[in-house]
Amino acid sequence: MNLEIMHLQNLLAIKKLKSHSSVYKLCIIGLGNPGSKYNNTRHNIGKDWLLNLSKSFIEEFKNKSRFEADVAESHNGNILWVVPDNYVNNSGKTVIKILKKTNLKITDILIMHDDLDLDIGELRLKEDGGHGGHNGLRDIISKLGDYNFKRLRIGIGHPGSKSEVTNWVLTKFSLNEKKIIEDSFIKLENIFELILNNKFESAQKTLHTK
Repeated sequence: MNLEIMHLQNLLAIKKLKSHSSVYKLCIIGLGNPGSKYNNTRHNIGKDWLLNLSKSFIEEFKNKSRFEADVAESHNGNILWVVPDNYVNNSGKTVIKILKKTNLKITDILIMHDDLDLDIGELRLKEDGGHGGHNGLRDIISKLGDYNFKRLRIGIGHPGSKSEVTNWVLTKFSLNEKKIIEDSFIKLENIFELILNNKFESAQKTLHTK
């Protein structure tokens, strides 16, 4: 075989190997239930916001069964974007597979999720902590045996009664609430580069300062 052809084949093989062993710096996971009927519901705001943010950086997501998720990369392969295939209450299945099959550590994970304890559109960045009653976080912590992952808490308001929560999280936002949510999304966009550049404390300070 021609040596030049062999050299070219080796280069292609190395390139292919590298493409399957990306060195990620951050993994952003948006929680939400699968299926179009759940789009734009309160419980899916983490997933919906991730997909909206991603439009500025990537062209498409691809389904990866080994992660049980749709995934994409940006910033020269440094950022991994993830939308789990599983329902919110089973989110831990995807997270644990990502940690097992990539170089990422638990502290490199940012979970975007809805939060009943925050007013509509209120945003909070958090570095660790408990599940706060959120079943998706509860499942992640249970499966990982660890809670030291970052979170973006997105306020969806509370119905006022615990018995109404299950139905509440599956409802869509009112017109007035949508305007508040849109304004909050702009606030996130304004500090998102700080998050991507691992300036988490600066992002927190800017986002939490009224």
